[in-house]
Amino acid sequence: MVKSITANPQGQFSVEDYAVFTIMLGISTAIGVYFGFFQKKKNQTTEEYLLGGRKMKTFPIAISLIASQLSGVSIMSVPAEMYSYGAQYWIIAPTMILITMIINYIFVPVFYNNHITNCYQYLEDRFSPAVKKFVTFTYVLNIYLILPIFIFIPALAFSQVSGINIHLINGIVCGVCIFYTMLGGIKAVVWTDVVQGLIMFVSCFLVVVIGVAKIGGLSEVLDRAAAGNRLEIFDMTLDATTRQTFWTASVGNLFLWTGYLGLSQSCVQRIVSVPSMSHARAALWIFCAGFIVIMTLNCFTGIVIFAKYFDCDPIKVGLVQKADKLLPFFVQDVVGNLKGMPGVFISCVFSAGLSTMSANLNSLAGLIYEDYIRPFKLFKHTDASANTTMKVLILVSGVYCIAMGLIVEQFGHILQMVVTIASVTQGAVMGIFCLGMLWPWANKHGALWGSASSVIVMSWIIAGAQIAISNKEISYPPKPTSVDGCYEYGYNVTANDFPMLEAPQDEAEFSIYNISFVWYSTVGTFMVFLVGIPVSYFTGSQDLRNFRPKLISPLVHWLLPEEVLQNDFSLKAENEKLNPEPIKEWTFTAHEEEKYKERLGVIEQTL
Repeated sequence: MVKSITANPQGQFSVEDYAVFTIMLGISTAIGVYFGFFQKKKNQTTEEYLLGGRKMKTFPIAISLIASQLSGVSIMSVPAEMYSYGAQYWIIAPTMILITMIINYIFVPVFYNNHITNCYQYLEDRFSPAVKKFVTFTYVLNIYLILPIFIFIPALAFSQVSGINIHLINGIVCGVCIFYTMLGGIKAVVWTDVVQGLIMFVSCFLVVVIGVAKIGGLSEVLDRAAAGNRLEIFDMTLDATTRQTFWTASVGNLFLWTGYLGLSQSCVQRIVSVPSMSHARAALWIFCAGFIVIMTLNCFTGIVIFAKYFDCDPIKVGLVQKADKLLPFFVQDVVGNLKGMPGVFISCVFSAGLSTMSANLNSLAGLIYEDYIRPFKLFKHTDASANTTMKVLILVSGVYCIAMGLIVEQFGHILQMVVTIASVTQGAVMGIFCLGMLWPWANKHGALWGSASSVIVMSWIIAGAQIAISNKEISYPPKPTSVDGCYEYGYNVTANDFPMLEAPQDEAEFSIYNISFVWYSTVGTFMVFLVGIPVSYFTGSQDLRNFRPKLISPLVHWLLPEEVLQNDFSLKAENEKLNPEPIKEWTFTAHEEEKYKERLGVIEQTL
């Protein structure tokens, strides 16, 4: 009798699976309703709605960061990356330790010492309003380009295992996310992230354990992966055009993820919602540990998928259209006979997507209101009017994400597409914050020209690369897969039916368009420095005698003149005389007018 490659083909989503999935959505909705209607301290003020009164707990914030950073793109596309290109990408997991150190000791002290709640406000304080407006615009544009991908990926998984129209499920689940984000504000976002983060971990762990057991144990998985050249993680090739090497996965992702985690408003908003800098640092270290565990599980899932289909590639025989759909196919195949398990997995993927979407919707609403609506004074500003306006912005943004699903459906390799889109502006954002915090002599002209040059150059490079890819001048062929065992499943195919794909061999000189997409953020960051420092010099460097030391990272205070530091210390001492009670941690005011006074330079108590 001919075996079947899967005993649970598409469309076999059971009643139990639907029940599990519905419970997950129900819990998320209930949290939004609770924080929107029943909590004693409702989101009456803007600060409460966006920052939870700056009294959020460390552990929930850490779990929220994990859940929102490991989006549906990671859950679906990272295993696809492992299956197609091997384990090199896993290097991002230990690299997160260095990324967390950079954020904790360069960025976080500056944000807390300057009472920053909107990370782009720092750019106005350090440089000028024009710099802030430019970078804010690039962030908003970037998020609106990427957000539809984050929520579409879970719908892709659901469609693969259930057969339901992908756009129907995308609309339903986006609607749930919009509902609880509108009602509950940051508190609903964080606590749904906690629930969804736990679902992510449990489902990833169960899928890996059951998959390994069905294949024949850990040693069999590793043997098959090694035979298929999927375990190489120390490819030390220095060729920048190679898709993934040790250097791209570590150095390239260092710049990409540092900017994405430490300088994204959706993340900074949660980092500063805890009571003090020590709480923020603790939350980031907890995030780091959780990220490493989940990312390692996620990467290993791809290795397990390869071991399962090592002798009959489902893509080549047409069971799966592309690598990004392999994970739901694998889950349905391996655990589909266990009632409710496919539902747990789909809940995992949707949890990741919902976490990312809700966090970004919440931060976008606050950012757009403060920077693009409130300055025009279209109506009298009150906490009630501000909250209502932000809820409308969340609704409009959510509807946009649903509509954009029609375009995202046409994308090829999702992970590459997300990194490419993000890199248009991510390097500029990373570069301008580093320029401001690490180079005291940088001025507003250098910052503006540096960031603008970075966006222009990266747009040119990425556009050129995409044209080359469409003309098949650039390609990243996956590692070889086998169809030698497909006859056992009733597929009469041989390796000769699938010619080996090779990357185009260009004998011409090196082209900037050929560099790996992982390097885009790194190039963009250095462009800011290459342009920003000379422009600052030729337009008159920042006068350090009239400089506030707290605007740069404490790590480079040694670059400042001694008298500037002494003035800063004397001001602190004067404040201590006026306020003999020592302050152990900074307590933020709840009144927005006081925050505006701080921005105008009124000296407040510091840590």
